[in-house]
Order: sequence, then C-alpha cells, then structure tokens
Amino acid sequence: MGGLGSPAALYLAAAGIGKLVINDFDIVEASNLQRQIIHTDRSIGENKVDSAKQGIEAINPECEVETIYYQIDGDELKSTIDGVDIVLDCTDNFPTRFEVNRYCVETATPLVSGAAIRLEGQIMNYQPGIQSPCYQCLYTKVYENAETCEMEGVLGPVVGVIGTMQALQTLLILTGQGEPLIGKLLLLDAASMEWQGVTLPRNPACPVCGD
Repeated sequence: MGGLGSPAALYLAAAGIGKLVINDFDIVEASNLQRQIIHTDRSIGENKVDSAKQGIEAINPECEVETIYYQIDGDELKSTIDGVDIVLDCTDNFPTRFEVNRYCVETATPLVSGAAIRLEGQIMNYQPGIQSPCYQCLYTKVYENAETCEMEGVLGPVVGVIGTMQALQTLLILTGQGEPLIGKLLLLDAASMEWQGVTLPRNPACPVCGD
C-alpha cells in the first residue's frame, strides 16, 4: 500500500471490485504522503493496511477488504495468490517481485507488475495459458544490491501514473476488454513525457515459465 498500490487500490474499489486482499507490513510515515495517496496526515503511525482499508471503504463501502499486516512468503504467499483472480505486484524490490511472479506462474494466476524510480516507470503483465512471458523473462537474476525508491527517490506523480495503469490493466484483463500489455513491456520517461513499448518474447530457457 505504497506509491503504486495506493492509486491502484482506490481505482479498483471505485470501479466496483468486490474484494481486495492487501498486504503491507509497514506503518504510515509523514514522508510517505507525497506519493502514497491512500493515506492522510491522520494516518501517520497506523499500519498501512488499516489506513488503506479506511480509504478503500470511504470510496466503496461494499468492497470487502482483507488485510495482511505482516510479510508473507513461501507457502502462505503461494496460497494467497492461488485464492485470488489476479495479482497486482506493487512492491519495490527484486526478490519479492521474483517470488510473486514464480507463484503466479505456478498457480496460473494473472499478474500485473509495475515499478517506478526517480522519473522512470514500467509496467508489464503475465497471462497464463497463452505463451505469455513472465517477469523472470525480463530479468535473468536477482539483483541483491539493486536501486530502490528508498535509496534513489521517486517523484510522486510517477508512481501515481504507473499505479493507475496497473488498475487499468487489471480491469481490462478481468473484463476481457481492449488489449492488455501481454508480451509487451511499457516504459515511461516522465522527464520527456515519452512512452516506449518493448516487445518481450517468452524465454524458453526461463527458470520459471520456460520449457
């Protein structure tokens, strides 16, 4: 329920999604508010999932919100992913993204993955059953010392744009409308306000989804 998850959750709730399962094990700090728009000044010190639940229910009180306020991984993460229709990865580190992607592939659960740092953002989807590339096809290894928003910073509206795009892609996939970003990586350069689409083929040698 950070910079990406905040707008994504709000737009999905506003669109009428019946249930959201949200996971975050952090608390709201004043420095979060410039980009994590689901929280308010009165939320400082609260668990992010509790604050986010209040924001979601303020928009759509009929949306059921299940909160998980601790870090989940392993079998519990896999079971949680297996129990939903679609996953939005709004995390900010490679190990978590790789783990979420792996369990989405194993459970045949669609995945909408977003990321942002500084003035740059990206979004891509994984769709099971149609020879779709997965997130691991894009990155071949875990980058343990990779840059994060906490280290490098990010301009608030950049995560807002990517998070909103994640909500849009989710609704397209769930409703079967339009052309979701399947087999394509969409990159945003916010400094020049340019989008670039990169075709991403499935990697037959991918350790997660390959042959």
